Amino acid sequence: MSTVATVAEASQHLKPLISDLGLILMTAGIAVLVFKKLKQPLVLGYLIAGFLAGNHIDFFPSVTDPKSVDVWAEIGVIILLFSLGLEFSFKKLMKVGGTASITAITQIITMVIMGFLVGQWLGWKQMDSIFLGVILSISSTTIILKTFDELGVKAQKFAGIVIGSLIVQDIVAILMMVLLSTVAVSQQFSGSELMFSVLKLVFFLIAWFVGGIFFIPTLLKKIKNLMTDEMTLIVSLALCLMMVILASNAGFSPALGAFIMGSIIAETTQAEHIEHLIKPIKDLFGAVFFVSVGMLIDPKMLYEYAFPVLILTFVTIFGQSISSTIGALISGQPLKQSVQTGMSLSQIGEFSFIIATLGMSMNVTSKFLYPVVVAVSAVTTFTTPFMVKMATPFSAYLERKLPKKWLKNITRYSTNTQAIKSASTWQVVLKAYILQIVIHTIIILAIILLSAKFVLPLVENSKFGNAITALITIIVLAPFLWALSLRRVAVKEVEILRKERKYKGPIMMMVLFRMGLAIFYIGFLLNIFFSPLIAFFALITAIAAYVFFPKKLHSQYLKIENHFLQNLNNRDIIKIDRKYASLTPWDGHMTTFKIAKESNIAGKTLLELRLREEMGINIAFIKRGEIMVKIPTKNERLFPGDEICVIGTDAQVKEFKGYLLQHEFEPPKNVEKPEIILQQLELNKVDLIGKSISQSLLREKANGMVVGIERNGKRLLNPESDLVLQKDDILWVVGDKKRMNQFFAE
Repeated sequence: MSTVATVAEASQHLKPLISDLGLILMTAGIAVLVFKKLKQPLVLGYLIAGFLAGNHIDFFPSVTDPKSVDVWAEIGVIILLFSLGLEFSFKKLMKVGGTASITAITQIITMVIMGFLVGQWLGWKQMDSIFLGVILSISSTTIILKTFDELGVKAQKFAGIVIGSLIVQDIVAILMMVLLSTVAVSQQFSGSELMFSVLKLVFFLIAWFVGGIFFIPTLLKKIKNLMTDEMTLIVSLALCLMMVILASNAGFSPALGAFIMGSIIAETTQAEHIEHLIKPIKDLFGAVFFVSVGMLIDPKMLYEYAFPVLILTFVTIFGQSISSTIGALISGQPLKQSVQTGMSLSQIGEFSFIIATLGMSMNVTSKFLYPVVVAVSAVTTFTTPFMVKMATPFSAYLERKLPKKWLKNITRYSTNTQAIKSASTWQVVLKAYILQIVIHTIIILAIILLSAKFVLPLVENSKFGNAITALITIIVLAPFLWALSLRRVAVKEVEILRKERKYKGPIMMMVLFRMGLAIFYIGFLLNIFFSPLIAFFALITAIAAYVFFPKKLHSQYLKIENHFLQNLNNRDIIKIDRKYASLTPWDGHMTTFKIAKESNIAGKTLLELRLREEMGINIAFIKRGEIMVKIPTKNERLFPGDEICVIGTDAQVKEFKGYLLQHEFEPPKNVEKPEIILQQLELNKVDLIGKSISQSLLREKANGMVVGIERNGKRLLNPESDLVLQKDDILWVVGDKKRMNQFFAE
């Protein structure tokens, strides 16, 4: 009886979970069909579908258990952040450069301050205002990328700045989620707590990333031959959930763990394949998340807070546009590209929902904030395509209306900024030393803390357990301690600086500081396992051993470093677009086009087309089905359906796009389709008798071809063009029925 009761109880718990999921997916499916037909963003459709399926609307079926929706929504956030991480990659962040970073940071700082002040002006609580500022500072990656695809502007340079800014915004959003969690828990703005939270986040980000890159690509490579699509999907999701658990145990949100694991896998050679496998799951749970967001919208609150929605929509559109434009100008971009960048970033989206959800889950924000944010997002989703379209004419308008002196100063500043040379030799050395210290400090501390937390409790009661554990830990740490203290970095730059007297002292101080730091970490480790006196003698012994085996430590460290760098760079090596990225340090960029089946350049060689000579365009590769032609030669032909990757500036790419359109055949509209038939005609046309088939002009005038002649009971197939036609010949002709009848009737 107890088993039956347990099964019955389980089914009661399972039923609302399954039925609510069915309702969510049904409303999402209807939204997909309707909004696809209307050519509107699907995210907006999911929000409206959730709104209609929520408990606030009685006309439509509603969910029975809101808590079950929360479960599915949390899973949706994890999968959504994992897929965002797969598209993110920390290496992309390092390659974004100053322009996108300055643009994004200027926008975020401005909008956080502006959002907070507007919230205070509206009379909202301080915590509501803080969350509002952060929510309004993050643009929507999903909406912008979809808009760029639909408008066909992804090839333009400003789009690259926008995408780079979105990458920076993503990582800053993760940072702000951690900071908001700290502020929400303490309910106060303690500078020390915020600093501790930032340092803790940086520590775990670097530790997870370095450890993940060292182990995970190697794991995936080792089991690659055993992996089917099904196993690859399961393993990647298992890794995602493992990092979710680690992040939760470390005091961070599960979404952060999912994002980190996605960014680690993004550096592996199987990233594209995993991203392809994850996409259906991302679409499924992404729809669940956005529908669940829509379910939380209360129409009464929207009516009550219509004025704040209007004000915040205005602030979002104009505040983000202006702040991003100013940021792009500060980074040294011309006026036109700055305006295009700013007006493209004028909306909020998925990260704003996640941050608003965080506030609700922690019970630190008011209930009205969530539906207000969703309403602002819905309006700005509609306005985004119009803002992108209006950017170019608006920049032209500004160029006409702004004072000539301002335009001249902007142009001069842009030119001077882009002409600035690379960092000074001292800056290069300082950056290399700081990077060396930070990365190895985090690795060393992570190993010490792991050993103290997980290994020491297992052996601390045994006689020699502490000594053995300390010895093993020092052996593991030895290569990193050597690299921290003695490894030479920026060798050429250091040699240059040593020749100048004023730099000798600072360089020596940095070397001594690194050595002292390594000794401190050895002492810190030994102090955990032993009493201070024993730790002191062990420290002397460790330093002595450390000095006597420098070559061995050097060799061991190089093996570790080479393995890490190989894992980190494997994906770059096999990606051809990264191979050619170094060819475009100016304002050139790579864009892909498809040769239309109607194009009359199909079949011609690159030598015949003279694309480089005529337009300055270089072709990086040609993709033909599953075949990739890398660095095509001048004798390579283009075929219908080929995807070609070209390298050029905005102007060159635009000219090439027009060139492709000019060389496409455009069939006339409302033209009757010819009826091609094989028909038998008796030759009684006087002006054709005595002429050869070619002289009859049958092909030119009637679009017909003689395939046979019947003469005196004999049939001649495929007659030669010089055959003379005779009276009473019966012609077998293939061609347009209407035109041939007209020709023979004349």
